[in-house]
Parts: sequence; structure tokens; C-alpha cells
Amino acid sequence: MFTIDQIKAAHEKVKSGADFPNYIQDLINLGVKGYDTIVTDGRVSYYGDNDFAASTDKKYNALPIAAVANKERFIEFLVIHQDGQTDYLTFCNHAAQCGIAKWRVDIIEMTCTYYDSAENPILIEKIPE
Repeated sequence: MFTIDQIKAAHEKVKSGADFPNYIQDLINLGVKGYDTIVTDGRVSYYGDNDFAASTDKKYNALPIAAVANKERFIEFLVIHQDGQTDYLTFCNHAAQCGIAKWRVDIIEMTCTYYDSAENPILIEKIPE
């Protein structure tokens, strides 16, 4: 199974949202089936076969999550990030401002779903292959 160190090595290659598809391919090669990113502090839980899981520590100081999701504004920030115009921490700040509490990447389905604090899906996007 995979380790957090292997995942960190793959993640270090990511400089912007434009690098995301290559990162997903690296995770597939490691055996990762999906992961959840908690926007509040950047913790990530990765999961694989047979209920295998590995989690990171928090990555930054706590961000307040807006009580109400703003899907339209979030999509604007997401497009900017995916175009390589913002770094990861900036994107996390934008997500928090728009009420996004976490996102789940499902590598099997090749989707990324963004959720509000009540676990309601706000946006589901297909991951480019």
C-alpha cells in the first residue's frame, strides 16, 4: 500500500491546478482510490483497497468556512485556479470564503465533489484524464 511520504512526493510536483491531472495519475499508480481534503486546516485522508487509509497532519492554521455556500463565486475561483493563476493555499482560502468545507476526489469515478459544512454536494466536476 501507499505511504504519506509517497503521496507527498507526488504532490510536490503540483504547482497549480493545471498540474492536477498528472497528480491524479501519480496517485493511481500508487494505489490510491480517492481522498478527502478538509478545507479548514488542509488535512487529507487517502484511501485505497481493503479499507486501507492514511492521513496527513494539518497543513495551515484554521480557516473559517462561510456558513452559506456561494457556488457561482466558487466556480469563478476554481476556473482561475485550474488555469494556474493561484497557488494551493490561495485556492483553499477562496474555497473557505465560498462555504466549501471539503472536497472528495473519487479516482475510480474520476470526479471531484465539493461539499458545504452540512455535507451537501455543491459542485461535482469530472477530472480530466
